[in-house]
Amino acid sequence: MLMTCFMRHRFAGQTVLLGMAAILAGCSAGSDLQPLPAYDPNQYKLGVDDEIRVITYGQDQLTSDFRVDSNGKIAFPLTGALQAEGLTTAQFAAEITTALEKARMVREPHVSVEVTSYRLVSLLGEVARPGQYPYQPFMTMLTAVAAAGGFTYRALEQRAYVVRQEGDHTVVGRMAPQDYVKPGDVIKIYERHF
Repeated sequence: MLMTCFMRHRFAGQTVLLGMAAILAGCSAGSDLQPLPAYDPNQYKLGVDDEIRVITYGQDQLTSDFRVDSNGKIAFPLTGALQAEGLTTAQFAAEITTALEKARMVREPHVSVEVTSYRLVSLLGEVARPGQYPYQPFMTMLTAVAAAGGFTYRALEQRAYVVRQEGDHTVVGRMAPQDYVKPGDVIKIYERHF
C-alpha cells in the first residue's frame, strides 16, 4: 500500500512537471508567431539598394554599375528611368533591351544584368555582433547568425522573429534555423528564459 501511494504521488508530480513544461513551452518567445512563407532564393527579385552591373555587349558606353533607387528604378542612359524593383535580373535585362529598341539607339542590343551587391539583412538580439550584413545567395537564418558572430550563450536557437517586406506590405513571422533569409529581412534572435 505504501508503494502504491508513493507511485501515485510520483506520477502526479511528473504530470504537474510535464504540464508546467508544456505551458512554459507555449509561452516561450515567438511560439505564437506563424511561420513565414517559404522564400525561394532561385527567384531573386531586385529591390531598393541592390547594386547591379548592366552589360550591353558591343556598347561599352552602356555598360556600367547602377543602384536601384528609393523608387525602385534605375536611370539608364538613352532610355531614362526604368523600373527594376520586383524583377529578376533576366526580366530586367529584357526590359532594358526593349527600351533600347524603342529608343532606336542601338540595333539588336544584347543585355545581361548581374547583382554585384545585395540589400542588407539586419540581425538584432542575442547575436555576438548585432547589425546589418550583406545578403548572400542561399543564406539561411543560421548562416546569417554566423555572419553576426554566432549566438550568445543566452540565445534561443530554435526560432527567430522576422520582419519581411512582401511587395507593398510588411509580414511578421517566425523563422527556423534552416529557413532561407530574404534580402532586407530584419531578424531578431530571442533570449531564452531557462
